[in-house]
Amino acid sequence: MSEKIPMTKDGLEKLKSELENLKNIERPEIIKAIAEAREHGDLSENAEYHAAREKQSFIEGKITELENKIGRAEVIDTSSLDNSRVTFGATVEVTDLSNNQKKTYRIVGTDEADIEKNLISISAPLCKALINKAIDDVVEVSTPNGIKEYQINSISFS
Repeated sequence: MSEKIPMTKDGLEKLKSELENLKNIERPEIIKAIAEAREHGDLSENAEYHAAREKQSFIEGKITELENKIGRAEVIDTSSLDNSRVTFGATVEVTDLSNNQKKTYRIVGTDEADIEKNLISISAPLCKALINKAIDDVVEVSTPNGIKEYQINSISFS
């Protein structure tokens, strides 16, 4: 049995949308491009044909990967979670104690992580340190620049 992949409802919808696009738009386009390239004759020297086949291979691989992830997805319903402790799906405001800067992060699945949108992966060192901690707890995180300390200011679920 394959391991389940925790993700938010938004993360699952994003994967489903990407899969839909690949199957219904990209795949038919590449099949058409391959057919057109075939019409140009000698396939051994046809760069368009080889590029299209390579793109087709990439698309098929991505479809398989997304179907696998969707099949193993375990959507975590955060609406009923208790906000006294940091868990998957939580939005956590922390203060970096080295410079007193406040940051807010949402803890999401690995495939959803996007640091520019303050979405951090459940497998990230900061998340691992925060899990099961409460407001006002201080956590230590090992970073390439040494140990950093963060204090938890708030925990919420959207």
